[in-house]
Amino acid sequence: MAGLSRLATIGLMVICVMSRDAVAATVDDLYQSQTIVTGQGEENRQLGFRTCLDKVLVRVSGDQRLLARREMDALRDKAGSFVDSFRYRDRLEGIPIHDEQGTHDRPHDLTCLYKPDVIDKVLASLGSKPWLGERPTLTVFLTTEQGARHFALTAEEKRGETMRESFVNATGPTLMHVVFPKAAQLGDLSEEALRAAGMARLDRLAKQAGGARALAGSIVWSDKEFGWIADWRLADHGKTYRWQVRGVSFDEAFRVAIGGAAQILSGNGQP
Repeated sequence: MAGLSRLATIGLMVICVMSRDAVAATVDDLYQSQTIVTGQGEENRQLGFRTCLDKVLVRVSGDQRLLARREMDALRDKAGSFVDSFRYRDRLEGIPIHDEQGTHDRPHDLTCLYKPDVIDKVLASLGSKPWLGERPTLTVFLTTEQGARHFALTAEEKRGETMRESFVNATGPTLMHVVFPKAAQLGDLSEEALRAAGMARLDRLAKQAGGARALAGSIVWSDKEFGWIADWRLADHGKTYRWQVRGVSFDEAFRVAIGGAAQILSGNGQP
């Protein structure tokens, strides 16, 4: 009965009319994960199960640190036992097999589906729990600097088109959502002022841009680091959290940003 009551509660969360600045994840969306495998052979499938287990645990809990736990080694060894069902999608669908290629060589999306009570028990064994609440939409306030090239990432900034796409892609694993402010919504905030602005002010601007709260950051290209140095800020329950990543692509910088935000907002503390 407890399990049925819990699922009923989740169902009510899903069908509620949600405000524009928060999004509730459905059970089906939450308790699944996907990876790319080569073909449909058993060996690659087992590797895929391991990756999908990592992804679903982070997706459900929001806690990035779980993957570094020593207990994960044993759980990964039996990753397939946690899968309720799975399916493949040929990524080259419609393209005929050619040359020496067989179906075992073709890349496939492997999607794994899990029962909530199974994954919840795995999380409990790791000292964690599901993050079933609404996932707030984040308004991204970002300044970018690469040599003489610098700008604030707004909704209209043409130089930031690929960055906006990358940021949106980074939200998928945790079912987060982001929006970007219009230039006019920044008002008199220069790039320097944006970097120095307090989170309380940015949280107010975030709501004007259609989000629930602000995710603030800066990325600076470093020849020495052979990549970007990214610094991030997010306020939650009166505390401002800060985290950094160095020497990475901007795709990875944005994944770190979203992963850190999910960890904070899910109640799992400092990224």
